[in-house]
Amino acid sequence: MNSLPEKSITIIGAGLAGALLAILLARKGWRVDVYEKRGDPRLQGYAGGRSINLALAERGRNALVQAGAEQAVMKQAVMMRGRMVHFLDGQVQLQRYGRDDSEVIWSIHRGDLNITLLELAEQAGAVLHFHRGLEKVDFQSGTVCFLDERSGARDEISFNALVGADGAGSALRAAMHRESDLGERTDFLDHSYKELEIPPAPGGGFRIEPHALHIWPRGRYMCIALPNDEQTFTVTAFFPNEGETSFATVKTQAEAKALFQRDFADAIALIPALGEDWERNPPGLLATLHLQRWHIGGRAVLLGDAAHAMVPFHGQGMNCAFEDCVALARQLETHADFAEAFAAFEQERKPNAQAIQHMALENYLEMRDRVDDADFLLQRELELLLQERHPQRFVPHYSMVSFMLIPYAVALQRSEIQRAILVDATRGLGSLAQVDWKAVDARVLESLDVLVDAA
Repeated sequence: MNSLPEKSITIIGAGLAGALLAILLARKGWRVDVYEKRGDPRLQGYAGGRSINLALAERGRNALVQAGAEQAVMKQAVMMRGRMVHFLDGQVQLQRYGRDDSEVIWSIHRGDLNITLLELAEQAGAVLHFHRGLEKVDFQSGTVCFLDERSGARDEISFNALVGADGAGSALRAAMHRESDLGERTDFLDHSYKELEIPPAPGGGFRIEPHALHIWPRGRYMCIALPNDEQTFTVTAFFPNEGETSFATVKTQAEAKALFQRDFADAIALIPALGEDWERNPPGLLATLHLQRWHIGGRAVLLGDAAHAMVPFHGQGMNCAFEDCVALARQLETHADFAEAFAAFEQERKPNAQAIQHMALENYLEMRDRVDDADFLLQRELELLLQERHPQRFVPHYSMVSFMLIPYAVALQRSEIQRAILVDATRGLGSLAQVDWKAVDARVLESLDVLVDAA
């Protein structure tokens, strides 16, 4: 018979979302058990595999503040003021994310962040169980079996409710799907990625501007580089899976070096292990996960990548997952039972997850195709001027997503209206001197209401 206290919950996955949720709930007096199939990264080093560097934005920072974790985390973060665009001719241009240094994002190492959150979760009272891979769940009896792959031993425990924070390949999601159809669909992008590295300069320090996200846009493919606090850059190359210039055609060290010499000439000298890393690191897949249902009654619920994995091109995957954690913790405190809390959580977060999934795909096209495009740059210039003229109505898309806490769904709706205004106002123009300001101002006032927290 289940003798667990009423405020008891079992989290599957000790990654970023699982650790943050554990902190939030443990500090509210919950008994929290976290089960992770991998070993403890605090003892054996981070073993998360290849991962794109993380961009921490306001939504993520807000969640860290609520968990009392922001101060510890921000010690590891490197500020990024904007996109440093590297043009094919070797010229560079900084395109700021916001108006000044109060509107920036932060680059952070996934492994360091995970270790920090695990330490704080344990300090808050959560119990962490490592080397415990989920093997099977009996939702009717409320028991779950874990397998220790080191010893082969099985550990069966009782639970009140399970939370799946175990990533895009979620074992709990698979168990839930066997119990009840979740309406799962995965859309794979026809592009993949490889990770490379820019090491520190010979005498120490960064080889290129550290306070920026560097982008080499080249139409159907691109490279980006994010700074790390140890003076390195994580470089991620995004290419089509098939085609003339793709992972199918660029496989060897010689082919990779020839490609970079042609299309990324200012980057090749920065990546001394380019050839070796290119051959050694297999391409990583990029996909968007869609579910019709995130929970099974009051027995289990999914959050973060386990519920809504997305492509990384808006840097919002972690930030969205952290928002999930705050929302779920709030719903669990507000509602009388797990079923009500899980249903309310899904209703609140699902439309917003769908919106940021859509915007992440859109942002890939912008990053690889448009940041060096004259029309885009003119629209960006107009966007900033309209923000000055109508500060509570016209808020740039990136600002709404990265520097504010308004729901993603609201940001998407307003962004689509604003994009139409920008495109129509600049169509056929060579400069902003030709803009019909009377017509543009009138359209802003007619189309956009006051955004309360935009001031």
